[in-house]
Amino acid sequence: MFSANTMNAALRISRYAAPTAVLAFSLSPVTVEAKESAKPDVSAVKKSIADLIEDDAERRGDGTSLTGTFVRLAWHCAGTYSKVDGSGGSNGARMRFDPEASWGANAGLGIARNALEAVKEKHPDISYADLYTLAGVVAVEEAGGPKIPFRIGREDADSGETSPKECGLPDADKGSRKNTNSARMGFNDREIVALLGAHALGRCHTDRSGYWGPWTFAENTFSNEYFRLLVEERWSPKMSHNGKPWDGPDQFEDSTGKLMMLPSDMVLVQDPAFRKVVELYAKDENAFFRDFASAFSKLLELGVTFPSTKPWYQFW
Repeated sequence: MFSANTMNAALRISRYAAPTAVLAFSLSPVTVEAKESAKPDVSAVKKSIADLIEDDAERRGDGTSLTGTFVRLAWHCAGTYSKVDGSGGSNGARMRFDPEASWGANAGLGIARNALEAVKEKHPDISYADLYTLAGVVAVEEAGGPKIPFRIGREDADSGETSPKECGLPDADKGSRKNTNSARMGFNDREIVALLGAHALGRCHTDRSGYWGPWTFAENTFSNEYFRLLVEERWSPKMSHNGKPWDGPDQFEDSTGKLMMLPSDMVLVQDPAFRKVVELYAKDENAFFRDFASAFSKLLELGVTFPSTKPWYQFW
């Protein structure tokens, strides 16, 4: 049996001990990792894009593919960036809307966007902004190019209201250093030359850009051939096409008449500083691959603020 005094003491202890324990617990910060939304399986998305390129090429059966078009899609989504005011860039995937969808520089890219709808349907967790840029990465890698550092986290815009007021993408018909827009995007000479090496892939179409022809004889293979041809071939203004006078925009052709260069390509050998880099890449493909991987990754991330997974603190 407990005495009355003992019972009263026990009650006093139980009455005050519990609140004290609760108070101690409530003042202790608990670290909780910020919850993340569902992330797409990037490896699975890359495989779906690679399969799409392969299947489409088989259907065409003419040696062309979506490879160059996907690189151009990624390039043009990101190449609108301006470091002056922070506008543009791949974030938002605003090319789905006007005004970007209607820009002349983006003619024909609806083909690439439409083709990627099948991948988006299969992997709904990936944003269009990540999908369009990742398509360019996969195209380069599947064509034998370097591995491109890539991370997801871009978000989609609901309209084109935040698109730059002016296109800002390099004009194919302007052969000048200023036209490269390196200062606007924040690239140095070496980076801008490396990025233009993507012209090793794909070709121009008269029903899209108005220009005609591939830059190399291996338009589905990523290599330094573009630079070798720039330096070693004799390029002259295109005067005829299929036996008829050429009535398209000014472009250049090689001695066979089967390859072409744009005025914006020719500036790379006309400008002394650019030419030094072109000559380096023509001799050293590894140097080109290293520089391209770095510059292309940088291009695709211009203006993008990736989500943070830093912990936050909660008091219970």
